[in-house]
Amino acid sequence: MAPLTRPQRLAPGARVAVVAPSGPVPEERLEAGLDILRGWDLDPVVAPHVRSTHPELGYLAGGDRERAADLQAAWCDPAVSAVFCARGGYGAQRMVDLLDWDALRAAGPKVFVGYSDITALHEAFAVRLGLATLYGPMTAAADFLKNARAQEHLKATLFAPETVQTIAGGRVLVPGRARGVPTGGCLSLLTADLGTPHARPSARGGLLCIEDVDEEDYRIDRHLTQLLRSGWLEGVAGVLLGSWEECGPSEQVRAVFTDRLGGLGVPMVEDFGFGHCDGALTMPFGVPAVLEAETVGGAAELRVEVPALR
Repeated sequence: MAPLTRPQRLAPGARVAVVAPSGPVPEERLEAGLDILRGWDLDPVVAPHVRSTHPELGYLAGGDRERAADLQAAWCDPAVSAVFCARGGYGAQRMVDLLDWDALRAAGPKVFVGYSDITALHEAFAVRLGLATLYGPMTAAADFLKNARAQEHLKATLFAPETVQTIAGGRVLVPGRARGVPTGGCLSLLTADLGTPHARPSARGGLLCIEDVDEEDYRIDRHLTQLLRSGWLEGVAGVLLGSWEECGPSEQVRAVFTDRLGGLGVPMVEDFGFGHCDGALTMPFGVPAVLEAETVGGAAELRVEVPALR
């Protein structure tokens, strides 16, 4: 897995667009998130349909074409330096095929931020544009609004990425040292994306970062088994497990990962602090990094070899 093109870091005064590719956005949370961005001396603009809800399918923020048009227009606006997702939910897979990838490519690299359901877009941006992205907090997500660590780590990544090239934490399940390119996202979205034109053919050479929410242990097993049976995990360099909120007792979840992924023979770390958790870290996808996981039960370290943004 080769490193991807890094977009330019943000500077004070930069215009950033907020879009809703998936679920509808609560107004009060959106306004609170916009206030945070303004406090960082950014100039956030809200896409036309962010405040919309599909008339029949209430789990979508407007129609598929509307959500795709918002992302397309934001990305192709030369005045916009970054595109932030307002929230996840469900729906990115429905609109990703409606994007004009030639136009997005011509608009050049920009910062893209989101997590959860936005995994489908991270994969598409990597495969179709060769672009490094940030798997991090979203503008109207509850944790981002209340948690200083989530805010500070995202802000540092956006404005001074050289200050957060080392991310430490977690607990080593399988020891070792691995070099690769961080990739991944929400586990259920990765498996749902298999076989589509926007998905990577495999995680070979990658440091696989996965997390999820509200998935029982047998469903996590099913997702991992599908990745194994499809051959998608062949050649993966290492595994970083993020949060597994509402997925059952940690010892049960750990047992599933040990059973399904322990045989890969690569370093594996749990509780690395990204995803659906308090104080979620921003993970740089698409840049070369080294995972140091020396001692079982000890802490690990992800060292990004170049800043996430130029």
